Amino acid sequence: MIRHTVVMRLKHARGSREEAEFLETALVLAKIPGVQNFERLRQISPKCDYDFGFSMEFADQAAYTAYNEHPDHVAFVKEQWIPNVAAFQEIDYAPLT
Repeated sequence: MIRHTVVMRLKHARGSREEAEFLETALVLAKIPGVQNFERLRQISPKCDYDFGFSMEFADQAAYTAYNEHPDHVAFVKEQWIPNVAAFQEIDYAPLT
């Protein structure tokens, strides 16, 4: 299992229409084959400079690779992520065995 997480700060004002639209368009990622347990999250810690996060799981590396190469993911990155995200940190986890 791989848990893919990313935290981000958007270029838009908090509570703005642009912020809401970006978060809504991210739901396309949940429909990509292989994506499990997709969540859009609001970051609440005062110790962190990011505002939102996405979390999802994949059964294995093949499923994660297929997600990264899927046309809907590639389009989301190009059309939504790059124009709307000011800063981010991506972390991928695998369980300790």
